[in-house]
Amino acid sequence: QVQLVESGGGLVQAGGSLKLSCAASGRTFSRVVMGWFRQAPGKEREFVATISRATGTTVYADSVKGRFTISRDNAKNTVYLQMNSLKPEDTAVYFCAASQGLRTLPQSYDYWGQGTQVTVSS
Repeated sequence: QVQLVESGGGLVQAGGSLKLSCAASGRTFSRVVMGWFRQAPGKEREFVATISRATGTTVYADSVKGRFTISRDNAKNTVYLQMNSLKPEDTAVYFCAASQGLRTLPQSYDYWGQGTQVTVSS
C-alpha cells in the first residue's frame, strides 16, 4: 500500500515556474515507478512524466518535454515535478501516481494522490 500527497500547486503567470512535490508513505517507495498526470476541466486525465525506481530513467509527454523535469529522492520518499516556462494550457489538476512499470497510461497506475491545482494566467 502506498499513500500519496501532492503539494506545491498554485497560481502563476505564463512563463513562470512551479515545483510540485509528492510525498509517499510506506516502505515500498523505492520499489515503485512514479508518475505525474494532469486533468483539465472537461478533459481526460493525461500523462505528463514518469521516472523509474532507481536508475532515474524518465519519460515525458511531448507537450512538456524541455520544460518539465521529474525527479525523485528515495531517501525522502518524495517525487518532484519542476515546471518551467509554464503556459496557460498547462492549467490542470496535477496528480502523482505509483506503478509497477514505466507506463504512460493512467490505468497502469495503482495508487493516486488527491491532486493539486495548477493555474497559469496569461
